[in-house]
Amino acid sequence: EIGIQPDILLCRAENPLSEDIKSKIALFCNVEVASVFTAKDVDCIYEVPLFFHREGLDEKIVKLLNIWTGQPRLKEWEDVVDGIKNPPHEVTIAIVGKYVDLTDSYKSLNEALVHGGIGSNCRVNLRFVDSEKIEQEGIGDKFDGVDGILVPGGFGHRGIEGMIQAIQHARVNQIPFFGICLGMQMAVVEYARNVSNLENANSSEFDQETRYPVIDLLPEQKNISEKGATMRLGAYPCLLEKESFAFDAYGEKEIGERHRHRYELNNDFKDMLTQNGLLISGTSPDGRLAEIVEVKDHPWFLGCQFHPEFKSRPTKPHPLFSKFIKASLER
Repeated sequence: EIGIQPDILLCRAENPLSEDIKSKIALFCNVEVASVFTAKDVDCIYEVPLFFHREGLDEKIVKLLNIWTGQPRLKEWEDVVDGIKNPPHEVTIAIVGKYVDLTDSYKSLNEALVHGGIGSNCRVNLRFVDSEKIEQEGIGDKFDGVDGILVPGGFGHRGIEGMIQAIQHARVNQIPFFGICLGMQMAVVEYARNVSNLENANSSEFDQETRYPVIDLLPEQKNISEKGATMRLGAYPCLLEKESFAFDAYGEKEIGERHRHRYELNNDFKDMLTQNGLLISGTSPDGRLAEIVEVKDHPWFLGCQFHPEFKSRPTKPHPLFSKFIKASLER
């Protein structure tokens, strides 16, 4: 009848709570004053564990659970926060997508880029570019001052022509480019149209009548009418070519990455694309599915069918994000 009785209260506030305020909260919430903690606003989300440690929250939890633990080793975490807050360099990365009005749509991606900046001692400034506005207004000055361009995943035809224009801009102007899932597929479409001269090449997801479906359904899905649970979903192995941006990043021949897609590079066009300079640097172990594509004569141009952002951590940035940021910094 009296509800849940808390052991600890975390009170969100712009500034640390005074002892007087903590005492009042403790009195009215029936907890000890020592169990009232400030959850202070911070500039960097990764500061939160360090702030709670200084407040003594971890020690309080250990005491309540009646367990023993040694002193926490926070040096690595402190280095992460310092690397984010006090970097000697900075880069600006444009994320070209269709969901940019809600930037948290790309939360994992945003954080993976920040992680990638830590290893290069640089702050990563994000510029969100609406691919539909590129379609309506052209490139214009949207990429002025940009050091790298990333096209993320997505579904549906809306905004894809703007993505293709952005990818062409990155390829032609030697701007480091990273395409993920749909971003990789649109990089293949752009290359097919503008380098392999396959006019109006497209993905069959967006144009089922195209003469050149360089991106098509996975073979095992062509006869499936119900879309539920038919994606290539989860972790799959991938074999890398040694002379490639991908191998340079990972440093090993076989990797495993997480997928979420139904479409792939169409093998009917593989030879034509590679003869015109596109490098397929990562494939499934049986060689049937293209997982990574690259443009050779470029500072750094890579598209991957999987989602590397899901494996990135503050203390262990994903190698592809690290190399992308490094290439952008060196531009």
